[in-house]
Amino acid sequence: MRSLIPVERIEQRIYMLRGHKVMLDRDLAELYDVKSIALRQQVKRNRDRFPDYFMFQLSEEEACLLVSQKVIPSRRSLGGFLPYAFTQEGVAMLSSVLRSRRAIQVNIEIMRAFVRLRQILSSHRNLARRLDELEKKYDSQFKVVFDAIRELMSPPEKSRKVIGFQP
Repeated sequence: MRSLIPVERIEQRIYMLRGHKVMLDRDLAELYDVKSIALRQQVKRNRDRFPDYFMFQLSEEEACLLVSQKVIPSRRSLGGFLPYAFTQEGVAMLSSVLRSRRAIQVNIEIMRAFVRLRQILSSHRNLARRLDELEKKYDSQFKVVFDAIRELMSPPEKSRKVIGFQP
């Protein structure tokens, strides 16, 4: 079965906030092909389905941080609202309140992306643990090899180079 949305596109919209992997309402609205205000209205009408561990509203400070990290283009792009962040459980609940065929299909793809990220993080932790065990077994002559492997395991630094037309 062909994927409705590439998993990479979804993974790029999963952020770590308050110790949780979350997706912002504006990104979800774009994926579901609905307006952000419509998504927020449905959530407000069904507030009892979204406890705090399913969804939370960002603080002013968190919104400014996301703008400074270029996750959100500008405060103006928020339309005067602080965004909502949805955990994996909150995203799953969205399909029950949006009730469109696309919402169901997109939710399936999002759940696959969350599971894939969890598997990647788990294998990364296991690899780091096994590397530590191996390093204890071998003497210092292999230190260069272990240091090189650790460097390959660390995430690449993001460049600050701005691409595209600059007004």
